[in-house]
Amino acid sequence: MGFPLLSSLVFIPIIGMLVVMFLPKERHSAIKWTSTLISVVPMLISFWLLWDYFFNYAGDAAMAYVEGPVSWIPILNIQYYLGADGISIPLLALTGLLSTVSLLASFNINFRVKEYFAFFLLLEAGMMGVFVALDFFLFYVFWEVMLVPMYFLIGVWGGPRKEYAAIKFFLYTLFGSIFMLVAILILYFTSEPHSLNILELRATGSAMAYSLQMVCFIFFFIAFAIKVPVWPFHTWLPDAHVEAPTAVSVILAGVLLKMGTYGMLRVSWPMFPEALRSLSFWIALLGAIAIIYGALVSMAQKDLKKLVAYSSVSHMGYCMLALGAISSVQAITGCMFQMISHGLITGALFLLVGVLYDRAHTREIAAFGGVGAKLPIYSGIMVFFSMAALGLPGMSGFISEFMIFVGAFSALSKIMVGISVLGVVLGAAYMLRMVQRVFLGEFDQKRWGGLTEINFREIVTVGPLMLLTLWIGIYPKPLNDLMAATLENLVNLMAR
Repeated sequence: MGFPLLSSLVFIPIIGMLVVMFLPKERHSAIKWTSTLISVVPMLISFWLLWDYFFNYAGDAAMAYVEGPVSWIPILNIQYYLGADGISIPLLALTGLLSTVSLLASFNINFRVKEYFAFFLLLEAGMMGVFVALDFFLFYVFWEVMLVPMYFLIGVWGGPRKEYAAIKFFLYTLFGSIFMLVAILILYFTSEPHSLNILELRATGSAMAYSLQMVCFIFFFIAFAIKVPVWPFHTWLPDAHVEAPTAVSVILAGVLLKMGTYGMLRVSWPMFPEALRSLSFWIALLGAIAIIYGALVSMAQKDLKKLVAYSSVSHMGYCMLALGAISSVQAITGCMFQMISHGLITGALFLLVGVLYDRAHTREIAAFGGVGAKLPIYSGIMVFFSMAALGLPGMSGFISEFMIFVGAFSALSKIMVGISVLGVVLGAAYMLRMVQRVFLGEFDQKRWGGLTEINFREIVTVGPLMLLTLWIGIYPKPLNDLMAATLENLVNLMAR
């Protein structure tokens, strides 16, 4: 047996959390650097997995890295079972990168520093665990573990309405988790012998009675849709984003939202194909509504962070549109590209909004103007990611949206897809309007003359995201090749 790479992704952050908890609380610098350096280890492991998978396993649809199954709680047939394939490995790399970037961006935290960084490492462990768990018990444990640190990170270190936002996030997610737990129990008691093995249940789930498939599918969908968030389950997201610290917003947008779409691709889509076929049109419709609704609400926002938050509702709507096009490999591939692209672009936008807020102590769009003349480097980076968010060719957002529209047009209602394309126009409208009002025009020297340029640490946090956004936009073939076999197999499973 080789080195347990997948287990290390989960347990190194947990060990790091324990190390941080034993450090003296007054040693802020030691706590920050220890947490960040510990998070570098799972990041490098996830990058190695990405590299190794691309060169050795990319043409194989099976799980490339498997640990277990090892009997854990024999009386319930619960196993310690981890695995990674072409769906989870890119998301593990995204999680590793954004976790390290977010910890580096958290160096301005000076209140209850030890607790903040310990919670952040626990959050990283939970996120990694969700993407590698192949036993429903483990999957559910990691899903819930992730909820606790996020609640405290928002509720303790957030903005003026932090308690309200934290409780709303917690209750929404917990509400969805209850439905997930019931669906898992149904699967457990209807399998013979009783099993919580996701791969085994995926193979037998299609043989379930149609009515039972429908119940389980809807229950899982509610849990995953809240996390995406799919309209109309989205109302927790803007509050959580606006009140959360900058680094927590990055993780929330970059990773947590992807867990909903990952759960759909890993669990409910291949497991309940009959129910999926019956509901695919309505799923795509919810995606189309989210695209237009999120874009229109973004246009009305006066707060920079709220604009980026509502843009996430619109951009994740593209994923739902693609997930409704169940017969199209192009659409499902576009969904995966959109998950990665949105994590990079929106994560960077939240980091950049945080940079400006740290200096100006306001996020009100109307308060600024002409900032480009005072902060040329910051403005250039912010305009770059704004262009990426609106889907400018040559950047990752364009590739993902183009794939989704091509795939969805061949598999869904042409009218629905045509209306969804308007989201691109609306996206350009609200992003360009923001760029114009914040960075162009006359600069208020009296009010903003003291603003300072983006510093080296802040450039380091957004630099890798910038390079990856360009690389995927210009040369998407490696990422496509890495996921192709797994996604083709997934579409075949959904066609059973």
